Amino acid sequence: MTALPTFSIVIPTYNRPDRLVTCLQALAALDYPRDRLEVIVVDDGSPTPAVSQSLGARDAIDVRLLRQPHAGPATARNTGAAQAGGDYLAFTDDDCKPDADWLRALAARFVSAGDHVIGGRTVNALPDNPYSSATQLLIDYLYEWHTANRAAAFFASNNLAVPAELFRARGGFHPGFPLAAGEDREFCRRWARSGGQMTYAPEAVVRHAHPLTLQSFWRQHFTYGRGAFHFHRLYAGFPNEQQDPTPLTFYLKLATFPLSRRGIRRRLSQSALLSLAQAATVAGYWHERLR
Repeated sequence: MTALPTFSIVIPTYNRPDRLVTCLQALAALDYPRDRLEVIVVDDGSPTPAVSQSLGARDAIDVRLLRQPHAGPATARNTGAAQAGGDYLAFTDDDCKPDADWLRALAARFVSAGDHVIGGRTVNALPDNPYSSATQLLIDYLYEWHTANRAAAFFASNNLAVPAELFRARGGFHPGFPLAAGEDREFCRRWARSGGQMTYAPEAVVRHAHPLTLQSFWRQHFTYGRGAFHFHRLYAGFPNEQQDPTPLTFYLKLATFPLSRRGIRRRLSQSALLSLAQAATVAGYWHERLR
């Protein structure tokens, strides 16, 4: 590569203008040539037009606002990707703040992995919030579990980059996931099934600032369980698709995962919250199945 590639950063948003402002401010501070990037914000049918007031950063960075009827973040990302002009798509969320060198780190990875999906590292930006910390710990654990067990890689959609043409050719995110749950897992599985390669780039950092309470923590992981049901139902009919039950060791290691991590505050309470998250996920799964 003789020049830096062009990126289209796609951000789905729904009725969170304050968080979107912070995200756009972080993108405006990216250390990347302005003529090599664009930002596409897709308003997923917010009930008020206030989201347009969040685009004050458009003077410092090229920002386009698209609107669609409320259909969920998977469809919103596809809407943005369809209008993107960059060589690569970089996905993040409206409650995230990419580091200044985020795009340069992704671009460096694409030099040797130009047709791969690149997944960056997400860091919890709210370490004093135990529920936000536990949710990020769960993502960290899933990344490590997939690597240690040589399972198909899974990258969260708040820090994921992919060649634009390949993304569109392989169908983008599945529109059958209307919730913010399961669509990234399904995309990664489908990418791997089609022979696509995936690369982890821990140096490409995004800081996730999603404040949670006990109630919203339960609701979030309940929603993850609902998404997991749709994921398993979608792949149940695929030939040669293994649906082996998750081994007991997965849950045992998950419950003790915070105890093995340095720098984790309130390790015992974090272990308890991870167990609670699994209970909420199971409840969400069965709620959706019984429907």
